Amino acid sequence: MSRSAHPAGPRHADVLPEGHYAGPPADLNTLDPRVWSRTVQRNADGVVTVGGLDVTALAEEFGTPAYFLDEDDFRARCRAWKDAFGPGADVFYAGKAFLSRAIVRWLHEEGLNLDVCSGGELATALAAGMPAERIALHGNNKSTEEITRAVEAGVGRIVLDSFQEIVRVAHIAERLGKRQRVQIRVTVGVEAHTHEFIATAHEDQKFGIALAGGQAAEAVRRALKLDGLELIGIHSHIGSQIFDMAGFEVSARRVVQLLTEVRDEHGIELPEIDLGGGLGIAYTSDDDPREPHEIAAALGDIVARECAAAGLAVPRLSVEPGRAIVGPTAFTLYEVGTVKELEGLRTYVSVDGGMSDNIRTALYDAEYSVALVSRTSDAEPMLSRVVGKHCESGDIVVRDAFLPADVAPGDLLAVPATGAYCRAMASNYNHSLRPPVVAVRNGAARVIVRRETEEDLLRLDVG
Repeated sequence: MSRSAHPAGPRHADVLPEGHYAGPPADLNTLDPRVWSRTVQRNADGVVTVGGLDVTALAEEFGTPAYFLDEDDFRARCRAWKDAFGPGADVFYAGKAFLSRAIVRWLHEEGLNLDVCSGGELATALAAGMPAERIALHGNNKSTEEITRAVEAGVGRIVLDSFQEIVRVAHIAERLGKRQRVQIRVTVGVEAHTHEFIATAHEDQKFGIALAGGQAAEAVRRALKLDGLELIGIHSHIGSQIFDMAGFEVSARRVVQLLTEVRDEHGIELPEIDLGGGLGIAYTSDDDPREPHEIAAALGDIVARECAAAGLAVPRLSVEPGRAIVGPTAFTLYEVGTVKELEGLRTYVSVDGGMSDNIRTALYDAEYSVALVSRTSDAEPMLSRVVGKHCESGDIVVRDAFLPADVAPGDLLAVPATGAYCRAMASNYNHSLRPPVVAVRNGAARVIVRRETEEDLLRLDVG
């Protein structure tokens, strides 16, 4: 199985065959702009800076491990997505990638909508002032309490994920005297080229209602009969970390076919379709993601072509980038604690974080880059495995990387492209304290999610 497909399997400490990894870069001090956020660079002293602040000063002030988020980069990516799709489409930021009140405010200011998938995410969105009509609620098993709060707040759409949920949302809306705008999430039988655990559109998985066997068509029939629901469209999501647009073409074709069947049976044309998110980012220099304007043009052409062939008016298009916006905007800063050479194999470089702040390597076999950022080095490249401090052999941050051979305790390492799913999936494994998220912009840094304390841990432990 290809490494770029994030193969599954707990291959925690295996010795991989020679040639598995690429050779070292020509210069270990170079920072690939495809992987790092836009304001990251090295200063004249060789120290990496972000937003005009050097990492040694940031580490001294905020400690390590910590996530440093480039606010200018985040805002620029929001604008790029909004401008690419234009006024005739909707861009929903997928909050599951990373959400905080500051993020919500930035989204609001940059004109993006917000997709949430839990009561906690909804509460964060509302607390930060996101207008409810610009919020969409997802989830395969929304509780009665979550649905009630969403309907009461007036969210712009709820994405229905099962036959039971169709009735549940309709009942709650009717009881509250409202008519809730909804979409039906369908599984279109497309398996994106990705890790099995994050490929979501083939039938054998928990999300959505299958097109196969007429189930999605039946869901439409049921939704149209219920007074508490206003069916506005169809939703599809085919996976994550996708670079190839072919899957979206197949998905769009099948969604438009369902719209055609709805028109022919019910005499209505549903006004919206949502093709989800899942667009990939560059975790390493080998990744080659598409730019928002390329994605917008491709998706727009696909939908327009399929609708023209079916004789349908082109519906309003929605997309849901999460990782593609926040992923490249942040890096995680660590301090090296121990360096352990295994002769003939590799050198293990242990840092002060690990799987509690980035579970993705252990969970998905995800690949990351890493760089020595507190100084430059002319030492020879050393095949390294960057590992964490947790009591787990699978506690790997970067499986295969080249670092300078003189890397030593006290050095600072940074792992880029950790804005998505790292803080969101962080844990207290080994009773670790989850790191802070620090926003950096124009020479100033501020904490937007503070570091946990031992008091935080003990406060929940009621004894």
